[in-house]
Amino acid sequence: MNDAMAPALSRDPRSEDPNAKRLRGFGPQGIFAVLVILAGSLLAPLGAVLVLVWVKYSHTPWREIGYVRPRSWMRGAMVGIGFGVALKVLMKMIVMPLLGADPINHAYHYLAGNPAVAVAFVPELIIKAGFGEETLFRGYMFERLGKLFGRSLGAKVVTVLLTSVLFGALHYHDQGLAGAQQATVVGLVFGTIFAATGRIWMLMCAHAAFDLAALAIIYWNLESTIAHLVFK
Repeated sequence: MNDAMAPALSRDPRSEDPNAKRLRGFGPQGIFAVLVILAGSLLAPLGAVLVLVWVKYSHTPWREIGYVRPRSWMRGAMVGIGFGVALKVLMKMIVMPLLGADPINHAYHYLAGNPAVAVAFVPELIIKAGFGEETLFRGYMFERLGKLFGRSLGAKVVTVLLTSVLFGALHYHDQGLAGAQQATVVGLVFGTIFAATGRIWMLMCAHAAFDLAALAIIYWNLESTIAHLVFK
């Protein structure tokens, strides 16, 4: 077979559907889809569910939003969990004190020693953070901005910065400046990894572990202790 013919022969014919093309584009239909998905993100994980609907009807390859089968589901999960917990401790112990943040997360301090409410948060953190926020902010937003800006190194840097700032801004309403700062830094870390790997499974596990570690630190009232381990 002629190599030049291979891409044309392997292309999914459904991708040539006019409606699918419009959903993938940046005309009225494509922009409307972006706005609906972003609005849905306010009711997490609705935004991520809408992303999956968009992928299906736009005939976008799943790999474009990072949904790539990992070489090992278990290894990816373990690496993600370990990385997420370590990142949370590092943020609490070094990064946030350097930014002058209050050691106590007052928005969620009511969870300290409150097992009934804390346990109820667990599935929400796994679904909202691990699945919802990663699918939206890393998978979908990177696909859209990648189509808009291109795939060069400079374009990827811009994409990481824009998605991180947006991710941080959406945490301001309930966690204030410190929450927005933390989310922005985490977005930079996760975004850089996603830009380099194009794979989302490990990041889903890391994000869920990060938030669950934050919940555990609050529940056991360890915020001040960890925040003052390095900076007294």
